[in-house]
Amino acid sequence: MILSTMNDLPGYEVTEVLGEVFGITVRSRNVGSQLGAGFKSLVGGELKGMTKMLVQSRTEAQDRLAEAAQAKGGDAILAMRFDTSEFQAGQEMCAYGTAVKIRKLDR
Repeated sequence: MILSTMNDLPGYEVTEVLGEVFGITVRSRNVGSQLGAGFKSLVGGELKGMTKMLVQSRTEAQDRLAEAAQAKGGDAILAMRFDTSEFQAGQEMCAYGTAVKIRKLDR
């Protein structure tokens, strides 16, 4: 599966647009990381537990996005983006884009 933030793929022709696809994950923070983040905010610095959670969320959302595109018969996802929102005890990560069928151009 080719994932691209561009609207086209150099060297490929889009032969069919299959529609928008999403990959979503929602994660809650554990109590330990919330307390640690609260203390860390007093002195500043990276919240390593939160960074790790965001990296895992991005990976999971991207994997789900690829699965959704494959389920539609897609070869690639164009204009891929991430969106995130936070709520009281956690965060949502959404990866989205347009599933397409592609063909490699002869050069």
